[in-house]
Amino acid sequence: MAYHKPVLLDESIEGLCIKPGGVYVDLTFGGGGHSREVLKKLGRKGKLIGFDQDPDAEANVPDDKRFSLVQANFRFLRNFLRYMEVEKVNGILVDLGISSHQIDRPERGFSFRSSDNLDMRMNTRSGLTAEQLLEEYTQNDLQRVFRQYGELKNAGRLASLIVKAREGDPLNSPDRLEQALGPVIPKQHPSKFLAKVYQAIRIEVNKELEALREMLPQTIACMEPGGRLVIISYHSIEDRMVKNFLRSGNLEGDIKKDFYGNIETPWKLIHKGVITPGEEELLLNNRSRSAKLRIAERI
Repeated sequence: MAYHKPVLLDESIEGLCIKPGGVYVDLTFGGGGHSREVLKKLGRKGKLIGFDQDPDAEANVPDDKRFSLVQANFRFLRNFLRYMEVEKVNGILVDLGISSHQIDRPERGFSFRSSDNLDMRMNTRSGLTAEQLLEEYTQNDLQRVFRQYGELKNAGRLASLIVKAREGDPLNSPDRLEQALGPVIPKQHPSKFLAKVYQAIRIEVNKELEALREMLPQTIACMEPGGRLVIISYHSIEDRMVKNFLRSGNLEGDIKKDFYGNIETPWKLIHKGVITPGEEELLLNNRSRSAKLRIAERI
């Protein structure tokens, strides 16, 4: 099963600062690219736990006794660590992007370049599909999705076009959706516009931001002092949440100070800004262009 080389691979593995005997978590196992690099750094007593809700990920599990795969959403991080009798870990890696494997399989419906059905579920065993969302959501709910998750200024117009279009044939393919949105698709950079539309639908279908909101606070309780949290994000909405959390220890980004004016936070930022792909990586993998890597250490 072909997966792309993970984005910012060397930078993220270096950011984990791996201890050979430590316990690590790859919360977005996918094709296993990051996990394989972590295993190379671990000693015989080291342990790596992978999380992935996509059933396809099971085929990529390495034949290594140090590795365990949890087939679940990463919002259940703490529950599964307790179940596995793991109290604290030395590092957590999160790559919030969808894999090239998911994008390139037409039947998964993640790409507007596909001619197959609109699915977009990361967990194909359950949940609402993109097609069901487009057919069943009210105009107000569709408008909310496009405005919140696609940051589209004409979200209301998009929603009304979809409601009107679904009165005829079902919105069951990328071609049909593009036809419905024809009046608002710009002639210049149509792909950029459609990418935002698909991003919004995908985030809503998979409840991605809700899962991220649930997972991030759990990392504080799960991490050993000195442990590293490494997160790669791909769009401004999730990156803003990650940035706030690593800076303040809460999702709102509210800075709390002690009596002496010192900032109270469970994290120490390893880099003040973000790490982005270099020119060589961008040439090899165009999909990495929006990636932003942030690293923090548990105090």
